[in-house]
Amino acid sequence: MQIKYTNLDIHFSLEHMSFAVLNLVYEKFLRSIPKHSHSNRSYEIHYISKGYGTAVIQGVTYPIIPNTLYVTGPGIEHEQTPMQNDPMEEYCINLKISPNPDYPHGDASQITTLFENTLFWFGQDTEQIHLLMEQLFYEMQHQMLGYRLQVESLLSQCVIKMVRNYLASTPVPLQTKDIPFCPANLFEQKYIIIEECFLYDYKEITLANLSTRLGLGARQTERLLKEHYGKTFLQKRNDARMAAASVLLVSTNQSITDISESLGYSAVEHFSNAFRRHYHISPSDYRKKHR
Repeated sequence: MQIKYTNLDIHFSLEHMSFAVLNLVYEKFLRSIPKHSHSNRSYEIHYISKGYGTAVIQGVTYPIIPNTLYVTGPGIEHEQTPMQNDPMEEYCINLKISPNPDYPHGDASQITTLFENTLFWFGQDTEQIHLLMEQLFYEMQHQMLGYRLQVESLLSQCVIKMVRNYLASTPVPLQTKDIPFCPANLFEQKYIIIEECFLYDYKEITLANLSTRLGLGARQTERLLKEHYGKTFLQKRNDARMAAASVLLVSTNQSITDISESLGYSAVEHFSNAFRRHYHISPSDYRKKHR
């Protein structure tokens, strides 16, 4: 079950930041989400209303239970696996930030400064975000008079409630390098296209196909990936395939040959060699170790 709103033209401002809403998703997870990360200035808010599972964030495993709330900022690698007999249900908001030109220069901006500087936070919600999420999706579904103003207001409240959660608890430690911010120079939806291509279309995606979807040339696409993700197209595709392979090896009973084919490799030997280069272990040994 999934409710998804994309191609949104919803923006709001809070203190010194402007926020563009890239997508809104509610999903009951019957599948695992492979490891992935988001571009510069992109933040993803995750709220789990029901069910159980695990999240692996920057290589550290966290248990997901009802009322779990976490945010993943730019460059933070994360993946999710639901518990099969009680899978998690999640509300997800993807935001991209940029400076608000109308905000008075030099004025204090505690809320947005904390939000921008918190690349990762994980904990239990103390601010009743569940009610806010339900109202947000109700407004998106029914689109009554004034719904856009309501949605923008609810999203502003969501950012405020996130920061209140940060202040109300001890942050979960995370070792991560400083990730530079770059000025947004594309329409925001292009980032969603890129990330969903590598997350879901890793088997068939080519540089030419991705460039066509973005409306860019191949060199422009390569430059975009390097600038905003720090990787080439081939590196991004390989990372996506390897992340999916690790999930399939652990969470399914598919043979290694079948997994190889599902990832788009022409021969199982090519897959095994690529997997060993990436994880420094064979696919069969990886499956034994992690099961």
